[in-house]
Amino acid sequence: MLPGISTHVLLPQRLSPSMLDALARSGAQAIEIFAARHHFDYTDRAHTRDIAAWFRDAGLIASLHQPLFSSSHWSRHVAADLNLIDPDKPRRILAGDETKRVLEAAEQIPFRSVTLHLGEKGEPWTPRALDLSLTAIEHLLAFARPLGVQLLLENLQNDVTRPESLLEILRTGHFDTVGVTLDVGHAHLLPPISEPTANNPEGRPRPGLDHALDLLGPRIAELHLHDNGGFKDEHCWPGAAPAGKGVDWPRLHRLTQSLPENTRAILEIAHDPESTADEVRRKAQIFFDSQQRLDDQPTAS
Repeated sequence: MLPGISTHVLLPQRLSPSMLDALARSGAQAIEIFAARHHFDYTDRAHTRDIAAWFRDAGLIASLHQPLFSSSHWSRHVAADLNLIDPDKPRRILAGDETKRVLEAAEQIPFRSVTLHLGEKGEPWTPRALDLSLTAIEHLLAFARPLGVQLLLENLQNDVTRPESLLEILRTGHFDTVGVTLDVGHAHLLPPISEPTANNPEGRPRPGLDHALDLLGPRIAELHLHDNGGFKDEHCWPGAAPAGKGVDWPRLHRLTQSLPENTRAILEIAHDPESTADEVRRKAQIFFDSQQRLDDQPTAS
C-alpha cells in the first residue's frame, strides 16, 4: 500500500507548494488534491502551474477529488451542492461541467485518478439513479480517458453507492477501466450483514467493510482512511474514535493485504481551522509509522 494524504485536511487554506512540502515530509507517497476553488483554484492557470511544478519536482503521485461546491466563496457552513446525478437537469449539468473543468488541470498535473461522488446522503437506489449514474460516468469517461485520468467511484452514505450498487453500475455500463475508492470510514458506518460470501461461507454477521472488500476488491485503486465511532461521518484521525467503537486498524491492515501494492491509502481527515500544515505532517507521520510497524511484523505461519 502506498501511504498518502488528502489536502482536505487543510481545506480552509489556499493550496501552496509549502503546504505540499509539509505533507510530503510526513512520508506520504501520494497526495490527493481536494478540488475546491478557494483551496485549489483549477480555473487559475498560474496556480495550477505552481502545483504542477511541485509534483514534477517532488515525484509524488497525484490524485484528485471531484469538486463538491459550486461557489468559490466557501466556509465550513456551506453545504455541498454539486451532485452528478441530481434529478434537476441544469444542476446535474453544472456538476458535470465543474468536474470537467477541474479535469482540465490534468493537462499540467499528472493526476492518476479522480474520485467521484454519485448522489447525496440518503439517496435511494432506483432505476433512474442507475440511468443517471451510467450517463454521468459515460460523459466523464470520454473526457478523462484522453487525459490519462482513471475514474473512481466512492462508497458514500447512500444506497446508490453501496457495494452491490456500485458493482451493478460498473457491470451494466461495461466500465472495465473505472475503479473504486473504498472509503473505510463510510464502510465502518454500514450495518452488519449476514449473507454468505467466499470469505464468510457461514454467513456470520460482520462489518460492512468485509463485505465491501469481498465485492469490490479487484476494482479498488484507492482507500480513504479516517475514523468514526460508528454513528456519524466524523473523518477524524485514525485512533481518535472512542475505544472499541472506531475502525480496527490492525485488522484493516490484514484485510487489505490482498490488494495490489500500488493501491493508494489516503488519509482523508476533516479540516480544522486551527490546524497547521506542520501539525498535520506530525499526525500523519505517526499513522504512517504505525502502518509500517504492522508491515514489519512477521507473518504467522
